Amino acid sequence: MSEPSIQIVPYDPAWPARAATAMRELLDTLPGAFAEIEHIGSTAVPGLAAKPIIDLMAAAEDLAPVERRESALTALGYSRHFNGMTDRLLYVRARGGVRAYHLHVVTLAGWPTRNQRFFRDYLREHPEDAARYAELKQALAATGIDPGDYARAKTELVQELTDRARRERGLPPVPVWEK
Repeated sequence: MSEPSIQIVPYDPAWPARAATAMRELLDTLPGAFAEIEHIGSTAVPGLAAKPIIDLMAAAEDLAPVERRESALTALGYSRHFNGMTDRLLYVRARGGVRAYHLHVVTLAGWPTRNQRFFRDYLREHPEDAARYAELKQALAATGIDPGDYARAKTELVQELTDRARRERGLPPVPVWEK
């Protein structure tokens, strides 16, 4: 289900509505499973060019009950994706065989300090850095880079901007890619 190359497209004003619909479906289908749910990632930053994949992050008191209810996620079209990260559950939903949604489920205990949320908010508040990020993504995509290499190639800038976001909140820097 992974795409062979990275596609970066101009911001689509429909992305927030698509995210809101997906979040409502998740909350309605799994009542009580999530304490919080938000639209994260580049599609959550107005004006930012992005891969056309809606990233959602949900917080659950504990991950095990969500895992036990995976059949409800499957009914919505989500499938479990294992990428080696042990601090979350990751589900992918495709449309027409192409990834359209990512759902990251994390614990409520770690929710307040999630780098993804800080990074999104920082880009929303700093359009000049959002433009730098968009230019980097577009330049990388133009090379035909492999998805894994694409993520690694963005790390330096993502780390820099996330460190700034954490510093603005009085938090120390931490690596952006959890293990």
